[in-house]
Amino acid sequence: MNVDLYERFWMWTATVLLVAFVLAIVVSATVSAVHPPSHTETIDPARVRTESEFAHPGVFEDENGVTVVVLAALYQFTPQTIRVPAGRPVRFRVTSPDVLHGFQIVGTNANIVVAPGYVSEVVASFPEPGEYLIVCNEYCGLSHHLMQAKLLVENAP
Repeated sequence: MNVDLYERFWMWTATVLLVAFVLAIVVSATVSAVHPPSHTETIDPARVRTESEFAHPGVFEDENGVTVVVLAALYQFTPQTIRVPAGRPVRFRVTSPDVLHGFQIVGTNANIVVAPGYVSEVVASFPEPGEYLIVCNEYCGLSHHLMQAKLLVENAP
């Protein structure tokens, strides 16, 4: 059987591409580690509520700025209302003990993936006082649409 040169070229090209795709899948699944696209600090999701900073989430101020510790659990953020001063850097540390969640401060570029077993972190600054909505933007279950919190940016005393 005589195969035309043009057909032979495309058969070899398709075979090489198929082998390259399979190798890429094998390498990405076995060699390279897969982490959330943000800060990759790990935490035991079974002990999040009892043995970590997330056992008592809230707002903590120091000389470097403000740290907000948030627990994203099925259908709620804890704390529900977050108060931070305007004009200071705010570091949000968020984790989840159950499923994948999102943490998006609407109207800003603060948007992170919250995966169980990882502490996600984002730093934002709010120059003017105001009110922001925090939503979960990763589908997490039947009441996902109810998962929200409020960020109040206030003038510093």
